[in-house]
Amino acid sequence: MTQTFSRTDRLLLAGAVVLVGGAALTRYVDINSVLAFVLSGLTIAALASLVGRSVDQLGDRLGAGATGVLQSALGNLPELFVCIFALRAGLTKVVEAAVIGSILGNVLLVLGLAFIVGGLRNGVQRFDSERARVITAMMLLAVIAMLLPSLAFQLHTPAASHERGLSVFAAIVLLLVFICSVPSSIRRTADEPDGDQDHAGAQGGWPLPLAVGMLAVTGVLAAFVSDWFIHALEPAIASLHISQAFAGLVIVAIAGNAVENVVGIQLAARNQADYALSVILNSPLQIALVLAPLLVLLSFVVGGAAFVLVFPPLLIATVVAAVLAVSFIIIDGESVWLEGAALVGLYGVIAAAFWWG
Repeated sequence: MTQTFSRTDRLLLAGAVVLVGGAALTRYVDINSVLAFVLSGLTIAALASLVGRSVDQLGDRLGAGATGVLQSALGNLPELFVCIFALRAGLTKVVEAAVIGSILGNVLLVLGLAFIVGGLRNGVQRFDSERARVITAMMLLAVIAMLLPSLAFQLHTPAASHERGLSVFAAIVLLLVFICSVPSSIRRTADEPDGDQDHAGAQGGWPLPLAVGMLAVTGVLAAFVSDWFIHALEPAIASLHISQAFAGLVIVAIAGNAVENVVGIQLAARNQADYALSVILNSPLQIALVLAPLLVLLSFVVGGAAFVLVFPPLLIATVVAAVLAVSFIIIDGESVWLEGAALVGLYGVIAAAFWWG
């Protein structure tokens, strides 16, 4: 076992086991709801990291391109489970805010932290501006398509009374765009440098059965812990006096995107700006192309509240403004730490605006 796992792997696995045990205890024993909420949220983050680690270990078998696509798809698996259980509990506002919050968290908070860490450690960082423009253009188009049912509803157009049908149609179109993008994503990711190549080579790879088994186990555990997280969410919201919107926008979004949060910042610190930008910006693109459409379609079968692509006006305004701001910042193909500080500051103001709802 010691030859298979690195020290970091063992610490992560041990931490996840302890957190799962603690989260299970707080779920089935009458303990403080805030403690249960915090433990289950930390457990989701730890499991998300294990999912990412397991996918990374499959890289030698699947190839860099396929692994990159799989990483993007499975990296959001814990958040998908959280949103499904939230819909079953009728917490529609949490799900709406979590979807938008995942986009905001990556394009503002994580990218901003990556610029700060990378800039302070390495000075001005330069990246392929053409590739960055392609990713941001795709993200902007996907976000606009995702928000069109909201605009139809807010502007009281004839389509406003058909919000569910329009949401389903938009969801199917977005999923088809994602399917069409997979071949080019595989080719693009295959051409990118492996940000963890030296690290992986130093610690040795996991055997294939172990990597697949770990991926399966963490996926199942993520489903259970997501249920515990939602069970503790409402009492914790009442105790902490925060809104459902803030809980979804900040807490659920950050916990569910732990993989991209950590990996993107680490890559920026190593001065691998191109790879860091790709990891960070591909996550919100997958939110718009995959996670939100899946939630629309799955809400027909999981029970609970229906989910449609109709968001409150403030969520619409903030996500469009954030994507446009990031597009302008990266258009010159370089970043400095001050730009990162501005992005993090904007995220903080947006989060504060949703504290009360």
